[in-house]
Amino acid sequence: MSKPYIGVKNGRLSECPTSPNCVSTQTNQEEKKMDALVFSKDLETTKSLIKEILSERQRTTIETENENYIHAVVESKWIKFKDDVEFYFDQKEEVVHFRSASRVGYSDFGVNKKRMAAISEHYESMKRETHDV
Repeated sequence: MSKPYIGVKNGRLSECPTSPNCVSTQTNQEEKKMDALVFSKDLETTKSLIKEILSERQRTTIETENENYIHAVVESKWIKFKDDVEFYFDQKEEVVHFRSASRVGYSDFGVNKKRMAAISEHYESMKRETHDV
């Protein structure tokens, strides 16, 4: 398997490695697969919700951002391990694909999956609020 890349190539985020420290909406590995997020109204609204969520999360920094992509780095509290969290805003399908992976180590004790489940939940609740306005 090739070394994971950061970013989007041909509409896809990098595949998860075989180690259990990664989750993605685009992986074929069932135990690491999560559901993509459906756009809230439009690209602009969706992206601002994701950015707001990331800004509220501790030890999270947005490293790269362009029209249809955000790359954030999350630093662990104690050992300062870094995880890459990526969001690809697929305008054709109107969904947000994401990938969260540890840079080093083998197991992450489910941290990436828990993080993305929490972000997904937060996004869905914010999306409901913006639709109620």
